[in-house]
Amino acid sequence: MSASQTSDVPTLLVKIFGKDRPGITAGLFDTLAAYSVDVVDIEQVVTRGRMVLCALVTPPPAGLEGDLRATVHSWAESMKMQAEIISGLGDNRPRGLGRSLVTVLGHPLTAESTAAIAARITKAGGNIDRIFRLAKYPVTAVEFAVSGVETEPLRTALVTHAATFGVDIAVVAAGLHRRAQRLVVMDVDSTLIQDEVIELFAAHAGCEDEVAEVTAAAMRGELDFEQSLHARVALLAGLDASVVDKVRSEVRLTPGARTLIRTLKRLGYQVGVVSGGFTQVTDDLKDRLGLDFAQANTLEIVDGKLTGKVTGEIVDRAGKARLLRRFAAEAGVPLAQTVAIGDGANDLDMLNAAGLGVAFNAKPVVRQAAHTAVNVPFLDTVLYLLGVTREEVEAADTYDED
Repeated sequence: MSASQTSDVPTLLVKIFGKDRPGITAGLFDTLAAYSVDVVDIEQVVTRGRMVLCALVTPPPAGLEGDLRATVHSWAESMKMQAEIISGLGDNRPRGLGRSLVTVLGHPLTAESTAAIAARITKAGGNIDRIFRLAKYPVTAVEFAVSGVETEPLRTALVTHAATFGVDIAVVAAGLHRRAQRLVVMDVDSTLIQDEVIELFAAHAGCEDEVAEVTAAAMRGELDFEQSLHARVALLAGLDASVVDKVRSEVRLTPGARTLIRTLKRLGYQVGVVSGGFTQVTDDLKDRLGLDFAQANTLEIVDGKLTGKVTGEIVDRAGKARLLRRFAAEAGVPLAQTVAIGDGANDLDMLNAAGLGVAFNAKPVVRQAAHTAVNVPFLDTVLYLLGVTREEVEAADTYDED
């Protein structure tokens, strides 16, 4: 039957609530089974050990509804639960067109910000169909299933106000693609790792301050990346190649980086990095972390010394987007199923080309242009934007330990 055909069919809403314990769900449906009812819908939620179990069922045969009500209330009392039974017509009303998943990261998630988000969803014409907690650590992450408004206007309504709400928000279209195979591509400096690799090299060359100044200007979008790259690398001329091993040992992964990659790989995702830094470091990271793809610039080394030049294709702002497309083609993943993560202006083309672009602790110009932003120092929180729960993260950790 269609929704219109079932809208006037009598139904009973049976609600059970109280302290959660094993056997409640089985017990309720054993009780209902004696009256030959059909199940139309079920919803169960457990919060801090308290259960709410709702069953929408067809009425029992004529003359037995009163007995059903008495039996359910008696069973609930025996289980130290409470019961409520409401007569009505039909099923849940059909969900509106346009279905999205809104992921909210709070550190903490306040009642004030939650109220503001819910109000903004309503103002945009959306309806909240379900709310589900993805994680309580290291941030509180909840997911809203919203219908009645298309994804893009909902994203605009929420993401542009995320900073005002004091939270990070991602809005994606709902559907089977949420769990389809994906490709995740990250920037390296100040994203996958805490450092700027060229500054690590510069520290050994004694020109750290000069390089840092040029790097900051480039990340703010004030300088052409390729010009700034050549200017910075020129300062490294004459440095002994043995410094490469020292720099590799100095690189510090961002908190949560290993967890992010390990969990993505366990879920069957492919993971890559693109960097305006150097293959001398990214190739090592690829081997250490089990990455599927890695591309960066290459420092030229002649006779055991850095020449102050780079060789091969330059990985700049446009190059990162081009490599994202190349990796996606090689991985057999549609561009719409890609996720890009970065922090600087030279990541913007890549973030905008991806199905989901995540600005990670990014510069203001990047936060404003990306699909969503994460402003906590844990890279694995990106998993929650993909609908991965904390339990799944911990399961991946346990699997690796076995």
